[in-house]
Amino acid sequence: MNKYTKYGIGIVLTAFTLLTLFLSTSVIFDLFEIRAKEGNYVMFVVVANFISSLLYLVSISGLLKDEKWSYKPMLIAALLLVITQMVFLNYVNNGGVHETRTIGAMFFRISVTLIFTALIYFQTKKTK
Repeated sequence: MNKYTKYGIGIVLTAFTLLTLFLSTSVIFDLFEIRAKEGNYVMFVVVANFISSLLYLVSISGLLKDEKWSYKPMLIAALLLVITQMVFLNYVNNGGVHETRTIGAMFFRISVTLIFTALIYFQTKKTK
């Protein structure tokens, strides 16, 4: 992979990260009345998404500097999201109030995180 691939990954991941950061902080801090629009959000899922967005930022920084470790924050974020999904599914099975779309959204976020993890891993593996 070349530098254009690196910057392409960086741009798409940055957009995904900024969207995640905006939405999660808006719910956590009730900015722009987004909390009310989200319906029955589950706070620990929102916090996990927020933490993941911070890990994405660390990974982007490493990617742009061609650091070999830059995939590791993404891997940690994926692990955090998988654990959060397991806890969330247990919460749902025990009758927890939630939005049904959260289940699919978490699977989507986990998949995207794992794809970016692989892309960053192979990008940095080739450059060093």
